Amino acid sequence: MRPIPGASVDARGRGTVRPRGLLALILGVLLLAVTACGGGGSDSGSENAKGGKGDSAAAETKQSEAVVTIAPQDGAKSVDTSGALKVSATKGKLSQVEVKDAEGRAIAGEIAADGASWTPSIHLASGTAYTVHAVAKDSRGRTATEDSGFTTLTPKNTFIGIFTPEDGSTVGVGMPFSLRFTRGITDPEAVEKAVTIKTEPAVEVAGHWFGNDRLDFRPEKYWKEGTKVTVDLDLDGVEGRDGVYGKQDKTVSFTVGRNQVSIVDAKKHTMKVTRDGKTIKTIKVTTGKPGYDTWNGQMVISEKLAVTRMNGETVGYGGEYDIKDVPHAARLTDSGTFIHGNYWGGDAFGNYNASHGCVGLRDVKGGYDSGVPAAWFFNHSLLGDVVVVKNSDDATVAPDNGLNGWNMSWEKWKA
Repeated sequence: MRPIPGASVDARGRGTVRPRGLLALILGVLLLAVTACGGGGSDSGSENAKGGKGDSAAAETKQSEAVVTIAPQDGAKSVDTSGALKVSATKGKLSQVEVKDAEGRAIAGEIAADGASWTPSIHLASGTAYTVHAVAKDSRGRTATEDSGFTTLTPKNTFIGIFTPEDGSTVGVGMPFSLRFTRGITDPEAVEKAVTIKTEPAVEVAGHWFGNDRLDFRPEKYWKEGTKVTVDLDLDGVEGRDGVYGKQDKTVSFTVGRNQVSIVDAKKHTMKVTRDGKTIKTIKVTTGKPGYDTWNGQMVISEKLAVTRMNGETVGYGGEYDIKDVPHAARLTDSGTFIHGNYWGGDAFGNYNASHGCVGLRDVKGGYDSGVPAAWFFNHSLLGDVVVVKNSDDATVAPDNGLNGWNMSWEKWKA
């Protein structure tokens, strides 16, 4: 056996470790242990230190640079219903904006193409609490969120629109949707924008203002029979004039019935009642006598009265007539033109014109006979049916005299 370097051999040839080598070996083992323990602690401490710095850096990394700003400020009161609500983002782009009222109804709006801002598409309702939730992302996709709440103003002065036809009614093909406002409107664009009309089947419908207090809607041509029309009056909160706000939030629906158009020929003293363009009845009539000629043009039945009083003083004819029990009367103009029953006309029907501007049909006093022409026409007519007068010596009726906007071209109507 060869001796291990650094060891001695005894008399029997067994190797022994020198004390100096043993001590070195023990010290080496201890040093290794200390290094292992101490080294682990030292490395751990270093990692903790680095880890602490790493956690801070990670927190900074997770923090979005985007900043979301909501106007009005949180908790604001008496906020204007238009122009006050705005959401913007800097150092990032808006990705989500939700504005809701207390009942959870959302306010439509649009984020700008550059993502820097959001504005509502419609006005806000008055006296209403709203919440806003907005989210933006920075260039690294990190999100920033902002929430806010505010309440809109409660106006002191308000207006409404009195509408025709009534909700749930069935009307003739000539019936426009007409709104007459209780206050003059100085911001017609804002008011018109708050009225939405949907039809089934779909057809283009346009509005036209008559003065500053009336807005009518109609299609280019008469409604198609069976059309269902739904009107959303979102006027609550619309500032129609300075300091005067709408207070209506209502949906109105009506259905268009059969297509009935009646054509009165003032020269022939006849009226042809048509359905879908086919004559179903011809009736002898009398129209306005010379000097009191009946308007020409397309006129829409806007009111039906089983019996009414007609007094010349109400239409500028002094005391020329005052008939207290005119039967089967259907209004054609605001100025007093009716198509009605006439029990005092003698042999005028079909022969000559004898009225003060109305279209007269033979009737009986008291209107009790359902078989006379006036009763038949009255019972077979709807509000919204069209009566066309031609060959009269008078001018064409004004579009705003009654529901008679059909006497205006589509181009002028939309303009």
